[in-house]
Amino acid sequence: MMIRQATLQDIDSIMELIAQVLPIMQATGNLQWDHTYPNAAVYTSDVEAGQLWVADIDGAIAGVIAVIVNEQEAEYAQVPGWDITEPCIVAHRLAVSPHMQGKGIAAQLLQQCEVIAIKNNIGLVRLDTNTVNRPMQNLFLKLGYKLGGEIELNKRPGMLFMAFEKRLDPQIIS
Repeated sequence: MMIRQATLQDIDSIMELIAQVLPIMQATGNLQWDHTYPNAAVYTSDVEAGQLWVADIDGAIAGVIAVIVNEQEAEYAQVPGWDITEPCIVAHRLAVSPHMQGKGIAAQLLQQCEVIAIKNNIGLVRLDTNTVNRPMQNLFLKLGYKLGGEIELNKRPGMLFMAFEKRLDPQIIS
């Protein structure tokens, strides 16, 4: 498996992956995503900004993640003790093919956040997930993320999200 930056040629494959993931998410009560989000325009914008990464296994897209440098959700200010002006990496739109889950792909995609953080001399990674997405929450905790608190996101009114952060070892940043 190779973690690499996504290209515009990957968009169709990414959307096929999302089409596979979406019904499984919704069947478990996780309504974080729907037929309108995430969409090809969002992923195209991510590619054009140089912030979309894929897990490529023999030319097939097995997973995807957007890794954003220094653009936090304004709603992260709802988390007690979080300073949203602090430089950080934010992960969004993490998905792994249902056929490839359980192989460590999500963990490797999240590791890319840390690689980018170190490259940019940033010691903090933040992310969020729907409160019903227990598998993702468990993965975050397993990888050393700490729960900051529950938040509401303006783009998904009526839903609660759990916000997590991971502070990286300062010795690897400098």
